[in-house]
Amino acid sequence: MSIIESFPKYLILLLFILASPAFSQAPSFPCEEDEKFAEFDFWVGGWDVHVANGTFAGNNEIKRAERGCVLIENWQGAKGATGMSINYVDKISDEWVQVWNDASGSQINIRGGLTEEGMLLVGTIHYVANAKTLPFRGLWTPLEDGRVRQFFEQSTDEGETWTPWFEGFYTRKSAK
Repeated sequence: MSIIESFPKYLILLLFILASPAFSQAPSFPCEEDEKFAEFDFWVGGWDVHVANGTFAGNNEIKRAERGCVLIENWQGAKGATGMSINYVDKISDEWVQVWNDASGSQINIRGGLTEEGMLLVGTIHYVANAKTLPFRGLWTPLEDGRVRQFFEQSTDEGETWTPWFEGFYTRKSAK
């Protein structure tokens, strides 16, 4: 068979390849197009964090990354403590997930979603130093004045009762 005789077969193959989804569509960034990934955007930004009595607790920076698929948190406490988290939507369960680690060995793994009160995530905290794992939950509430309240609790009786672990009020840093 000559090239001329086989040309229509190659042309059909080439047209099929060019018409395939891989060639016919621009790159897609599904997290940017899915509203679920924007539910925690009220927390994105640079923040000064104070506890309830007004004492400065530290700075927190929350940034969107990977075209909106994750939020990266970087904490710098007033006394030098550091920590970071990755936050994302698990599309299998359709829940928000936070995985936190800090220099003191606290590891938090919580999941959940938006409620009427704010973003509620529930799971565990693990203390590396003593190998203890406890029920843990966090609630982020956008306040009317533009601040965000972050309230964490842990339980030492398998969730029967809860003890405050941290309460911080996030004030957005002014643009410089």
